[in-house]
This record gives sequence, C-alpha cells and structure tokens, in this order.
Amino acid sequence: MEGHPLNIIQEKDSQFFNIIEGVRENALSEGSIPMKYKFLIALALDADHGAEDGVKVLAMQAMEAGATKEEIMETVRIANFIGGIGSVYTAANGLREIL
Repeated sequence: MEGHPLNIIQEKDSQFFNIIEGVRENALSEGSIPMKYKFLIALALDADHGAEDGVKVLAMQAMEAGATKEEIMETVRIANFIGGIGSVYTAANGLREIL
C-alpha cells in the first residue's frame, strides 16, 4: 500500500476527504479510552470487514501505542467471536508481516 489509501478521494474531492479525515481524527484522538485500545477496536472491525491493509496498519499503530502481540491476538479472538472465521483469515493475512 503506497501513500494514503484515499489519495484519489483527496485529489478529486478534497472537501469530502477533509470531512472523512475529521471523522477519523474525532474517533482516534486522545480521550477516555487509551489509544492502544482504540486501535485494537478498529483492528477488530477491519478484520470483520475484510480489510487486510487496515488490520496491518492498525496493528502497527496499536503496537506503537503500547499494545502487545498477545493483546493483538486477543483482539483477533474477539473479531472471530463477533464476525466468524472470515475475520480470522483477514487478520492472519494482515498480520503476517507484523507478528
């Protein structure tokens, strides 16, 4: 994955891109929930939605925020509980180079 995954949106509709970025910043900014947990929650959701690249990037961000490999694997267990085995395959592909 080269550059921001939404580069084409930014190039073609910068106003819409700025709205999307504002939503992301609102969700993933410092708050009551520590950042590593926010990244882990997002990782579980991306695994459930089939977003391998998202799993990869969020795992790296979670580890940078202090998450352990064990916490990431527990997150995959939660994704499996909610989303089923497909989320595990997505997570495995996304985490292949990370863990």
